[in-house]
Amino acid sequence: MKNLGIRLKKKGTPYGVKVPESKLTAKNQIEQAPLPEKVIIPLHQNIGAPCEAVVKRGDKVLTGQKIGDSDKFVNAPVHATISGEISGTTMMVNPPTAQLVEALVVTSDGADEWVKLEPPKNPEALSVKEILDRIRGAGLVGLGGAAFPTHVKLSPPKDVRIDTVILNGCECEPYITSDHRVMLEYGEKVLSGLSIIKKVLSPDSIYIAIEDNKEDAIDHMEELIVAMGLKEDFKIIPLKSKYPMGAEKILTQMILGREVPIGGLPLHVGVVVHNVSTAKAIHDAVVEGKPFIERVVTITGAVKNPKNLLVRFGTPLRSLIDYCGGIDGKANEVILGGPMMGFSQFDLDFPVMKGTNGVIVKESTPIREQDCISCGKCIEVCPMYLMPTLLARYAKAGRYDECQEAYIDDCFECGACAYVCPANIPLVQYIKVAKRELIKRAAKK
Repeated sequence: MKNLGIRLKKKGTPYGVKVPESKLTAKNQIEQAPLPEKVIIPLHQNIGAPCEAVVKRGDKVLTGQKIGDSDKFVNAPVHATISGEISGTTMMVNPPTAQLVEALVVTSDGADEWVKLEPPKNPEALSVKEILDRIRGAGLVGLGGAAFPTHVKLSPPKDVRIDTVILNGCECEPYITSDHRVMLEYGEKVLSGLSIIKKVLSPDSIYIAIEDNKEDAIDHMEELIVAMGLKEDFKIIPLKSKYPMGAEKILTQMILGREVPIGGLPLHVGVVVHNVSTAKAIHDAVVEGKPFIERVVTITGAVKNPKNLLVRFGTPLRSLIDYCGGIDGKANEVILGGPMMGFSQFDLDFPVMKGTNGVIVKESTPIREQDCISCGKCIEVCPMYLMPTLLARYAKAGRYDECQEAYIDDCFECGACAYVCPANIPLVQYIKVAKRELIKRAAKK
């Protein structure tokens, strides 16, 4: 049967769900995580092409030294995050893609000796090309979860006019507070990075979207905008706290009333969305000349002392959990990212990557999937107006072409459908399986 996947149209606010916030670390200031004795640096940490190693076993490296790169445009180089020696290589599974990727192992020399940084004498005099070259060279990717190379996102097609930039400070996932703390503690750098984005894209309007459960961040950013003389440039938009408000397609619709076309991106309606932590990293790369080797990560859940930590990439999860006092209670699961869109990780020696904004330790109990009762709750909450239960049925039956006809490409896997399902059907997992199968089929054509 064809064309059963009707893309439902709804009026007003996109649906979504109200989830427990559980922001245990909202008041916890950022701490520097201890430097690990060893880091594992995957050569593929971005959407797009993987890097190839530009160093070999036995080489001495400095903190911030480039160790992996590619000649592909959609790529972001990787750097050593500690000084020491390339002590080996390993293969690991990249959770978002479930693909095996090569990783370089760096053993610390205990010195943390940096490469010589080369900040520009006059950052404001940099051309757009020079800015993009610095961003690309630093290895920046979007820090909202997708890990799309930042220089690519700042280089829209020549025939596309970007009239609006939205800076995303919503952080709607439960537990995670890294972006919240970045706004409070690095707000000046966030606004500096946003000014650089403005120079590159020359938009007509720039909005800073922050959920209303972060009133302190809204007040602080407003004060900084006035103090830095940016009142005419940037406008803060407080938004209702509701998941998945921070999704870029939802922000585009909520703030501008523009619906991103099926299978499209915000740039197709003249919009670019960047994360607040990405803006801070842009400042670090362009103004201070720093390579992208660390980010703020929330370590929370069933640990004795939940924290927001500034973590070097490649740091094993185990060392961060130990630094937070270890596991508290009978926890048996570790999630990278938030509980709604994150990935369970079975290996505590797995490293923090560029896309890791949180580590959640929790106790989980097995849940048995039951038959769909056709209640329609998944349809009611889907922010993209899809029919998740229909997509899951097609996926189970291997009817992947019909998944495509039911607009599966428009699903951004927020997990709202699975969250409300009374039958405990892992709807998002079925959708992911179907998407990967469709990608395989497309690659064979």
